[in-house]
Amino acid sequence: MGMPPAPDLSYGPQAPVSEPPAHYPPGYRPEPARKRPLWRRAGGAILAGGLLVLKFGAKLKGLLLLLPKVKLFTTSASMLVSIGAYTLIWGWRFALGFVVLMLIHEMGHVLQLRREGIPATAVMFVPFLGAYVGMKEMPKDAAAEARVGLAGPVLGSLGALLPLAIYAATGEELFKALAFVGFFLNLFNLLPVLPLDGGRAMGALSPAIWLVGFAGLVVLAFVAPNPILLLILLLGGWETWRRWKARKDPESQAYHRVPTRSRLAIAAVYIGLAVTLALGMDATFIERDFGDV
Repeated sequence: MGMPPAPDLSYGPQAPVSEPPAHYPPGYRPEPARKRPLWRRAGGAILAGGLLVLKFGAKLKGLLLLLPKVKLFTTSASMLVSIGAYTLIWGWRFALGFVVLMLIHEMGHVLQLRREGIPATAVMFVPFLGAYVGMKEMPKDAAAEARVGLAGPVLGSLGALLPLAIYAATGEELFKALAFVGFFLNLFNLLPVLPLDGGRAMGALSPAIWLVGFAGLVVLAFVAPNPILLLILLLGGWETWRRWKARKDPESQAYHRVPTRSRLAIAAVYIGLAVTLALGMDATFIERDFGDV
């Protein structure tokens, strides 16, 4: 088959180019019409776009203000940012597992907050600092605060068993390392210093332990300087000082008035968790020799 004829792109018959009228001199051709400057031609489009922005600006602003209030969006977005940040150091597989372990830990707090009837913020991840969930109001007493604090390490410890089970089934050391990090993460949070989970548990046992834990953390920060330790010292120091000053107020005394039975239960959970996590770290420790690297 031959090629089809080229389509006629004209919009009607083509008028022949006529010669200029007789009153113009021979050889004269009229100058083409001068186009408007580009900024004038674009002015209409810019004006129309501006009107659209003004028209929908309020709705768009409302949508942007609403997005942070969507807990799922906030949590998933901060998770993705953290995974990307940790991937730069450890690779995406370990980074993904590490962030999931932190999520399981924080979900322990979320579930207990719901049981206590305390409204909470969305779980937020901060790269290289960890994750947190905020309480929108204080618990009714120190025992409830201790339960909320310990719920994170309890569920987080169970979550660390998942990579350990995968390691037992596959023998891949990546999952053993993730289990070790999971045990360490939850044991670190049991340090008896505010605002860590262990510090919240100590509020129901004996607030005086805060001072002991804070002093130990100061020594640790000098021996092994770390930005996270310094941040905990700043936040924990302020919160400890604030609560310690208010310890003689009637409201504070009522808040820390915990029945002996509750104290014993909290102490048993705290000690049992600490021992179990220490044993878990010992069982999953991987010795590395970097001499040949």
